[in-house]
Amino acid sequence: MTLTLGLAGEAGEIANKMKKVARDGYVLEISDLRAELGDVLWYVAALAADYDIDLQDVLEYNMEKLKSRKDRGTLQGNGDNR
Repeated sequence: MTLTLGLAGEAGEIANKMKKVARDGYVLEISDLRAELGDVLWYVAALAADYDIDLQDVLEYNMEKLKSRKDRGTLQGNGDNR
C-alpha cells in the first residue's frame, strides 16, 4: 500500500508542475522534472520487485500492446481491451 501511495503522490507532483506550466506559464526546470521522474521510477521499480515482476517484461508487453492497437487503428478510445 505504501509503495502505491508513494507512486501516486510522486506522479501527482509531476502533474501539478505541468498544471502550473499550462495555467500559469511556470517555467519547468528540467532538473526538477528529472528528480521527480527518478522518484516515480524508484516507486515503480520497488513495486515491481515486491511482486516479482520483471520490468523488461512489462516494457515488452506494453510495446506489443501499443503496436497492436496502432496496427488495428485503436490507439484512440477508452478501455484496456481495444
